[in-house]
Amino acid sequence: MNDNKLPTEQLTRDFGKGFTVTNLTYMRQFYHTFPIRHALRDKLAWTHYRLIMKVPDENARNFYIDECIKSNWSTRQLERQIHTLFYERLLSSQNKEAVVRYTLAEDNKQIFASKYMLYLPTEEELKNEIYAAISEK
Repeated sequence: MNDNKLPTEQLTRDFGKGFTVTNLTYMRQFYHTFPIRHALRDKLAWTHYRLIMKVPDENARNFYIDECIKSNWSTRQLERQIHTLFYERLLSSQNKEAVVRYTLAEDNKQIFASKYMLYLPTEEELKNEIYAAISEK
């Protein structure tokens, strides 16, 4: 018998819907990923946290949490940034300012893809931007 089966039935009887095996698994993962509950941000939705829990690196998780709040990312924007490895690309770039400048609107100081740009730049586009920035100096 599945160990989670009995608690789900009892929790559903005691508290109502929402205590499926899947949800209990997410709750357990959440507890293990974020053991210091007072450090959580109330500005993020459960869906944001579910996406962030999948990021294995704690520094990357903190980066995405901070950027979600500063840049007001929707869950789709967050998912796109995670799947395109925005944090890792930013770290591996030798010219971080060019990466940031390329993904920012002109008048914005926050790190996020412009809402008018429907994708993050490719490696080739970033290289072109870096070469252009170098040649301007």
